[in-house]
Amino acid sequence: MCPKVGQWLKRYNNEFGPPIDLCQGAPSAPPCEQLKKALASAASDPASAKYSGNFGMQLMREALANEMKVVYGPNTDVKATDVALTAGCNLAFYAVAQVVADRGDEIILPVPWYFNHQMALQMLGITCVPLPLKPEDGFQPSVEACEALITPSTRAIALVTPNNPTGAIYSPELLKSFASFAQKHDIMLILDETYRDFITTGPPHSLLSSSDACNWRDSIVHLFSFSKSYAIPGYRLGAIVAGESVLEQVGTVLDTIQISPPTLPQLALQSILPSLRPLLIDTAQALAARHDHFRRALTTSAPRWGIGSQGGYFAFIRHPFEHKHSAEVCEGLAARVGIACLPGSNFATERNGIITSDGEEFARKWVRIAVANVDEEQLTEVARRLTIFEEMAE
Repeated sequence: MCPKVGQWLKRYNNEFGPPIDLCQGAPSAPPCEQLKKALASAASDPASAKYSGNFGMQLMREALANEMKVVYGPNTDVKATDVALTAGCNLAFYAVAQVVADRGDEIILPVPWYFNHQMALQMLGITCVPLPLKPEDGFQPSVEACEALITPSTRAIALVTPNNPTGAIYSPELLKSFASFAQKHDIMLILDETYRDFITTGPPHSLLSSSDACNWRDSIVHLFSFSKSYAIPGYRLGAIVAGESVLEQVGTVLDTIQISPPTLPQLALQSILPSLRPLLIDTAQALAARHDHFRRALTTSAPRWGIGSQGGYFAFIRHPFEHKHSAEVCEGLAARVGIACLPGSNFATERNGIITSDGEEFARKWVRIAVANVDEEQLTEVARRLTIFEEMAE
C-alpha cells in the first residue's frame, strides 16, 4: 500500500466495517496448488541457489516462447533466443530504456501513466513526453496526437495494455497502428503486457507474427511479468522479448545491475507453464465477472461515480465532487469510510510533485480502483460506502 494512503487509513475507526484495500494491484489469491508444490520442490533443489545465466535458464526461455504461441496465436514468431528473463517487469523496462535512449533523449508515455515508468525515465535523465489521453475516448491513445510529439530526439513510445492505471485495453487494430507508427519514425514501440492474460476477447494482437509484412524485431520490444498471471509477485520474475540488436545491449545492462534473474521461480515454472493455462483462463473470466459486478454495483448504489475505463486489474473512476481534488477525495475515503485507493494525481506527476500540463484533469477528478484485490461482496460494499461518503462530504 502507498505509505501516504496507509497514513490516511490509520484515522479510520472501523465504523463501517474493516478497511477495504483497493490500492496496490496485487493478486488477491496465492499461487495454485500445483505451482506451490513446484515452488517447494524447486526450493529444495540445490540448483535454486545458483545463478541461472544472464538471460535466465534455457528451458524457461523456451517455455515462455512456446507459451506466447498459445497467447498470441500459432504464427507467433518468438524463439528462446528472443527472450531475456529479469527480476520483475519494472527492471525489464528500466533495462530497455537504458538501451533505446540516452540521457536527454525522449520517450513518449501516455498520461495518466504508470508512475514507475515515468520515475525510471526521470532517474535515467531521459525526457518523458506526455501523450494526453481523453476520458471521452475511453483513455485510448491516439496515433494522430502522438504524431505531433515526434522530434529528432524521440527514441520510443511505451504503451501498457491492459493499462495501469486506467484499465483500458488497447485493441489489436490500435496496437497495429502504433507498430506502423514506430516503423515510420524509426523508433521503438515498447509494449508492457503485464496484464495480457486477463484479456478474454481473444489474442491481444498479432504484432509478433511471422506472417506480418515487417520483422517485429526491428521496432518492437515486448515486456511481461509473471507476478500477476501466476500470483507470484514476491518471486520477482519478468521478461524482455526483443530482437538481437536490442538484446545484445540489454545483456550488458543486465550483467551490470542484475547478474541473474531469480532461479527458483524458473525451476518451478519451466516444465508446468502449459498445464497452468486453464487456470489463467478461469482467473481471467472471474476477473471479468468482477469488473461487470463492480459496474452494476456503481450503477445501482453509487451512480454519481462514473467508470471511465476498466480491465485487467484496474478501474479508473470519476468522483462526483466538483471542487475537490482527487487526493482530497482519496484521503476522505480512507479516513472516513475505510476505502484505500489511489488519486489520479499519482499518475500525472512529474518532478517535485508538479502535475503535467495535460494531467490536471486526472489529478482533480479521477481515482484508481484495484478491482483484483477484492471479491464481489467487497465491491458491493465499496459502492455502499461511496454513497455514505457522498452524504458525509456534502
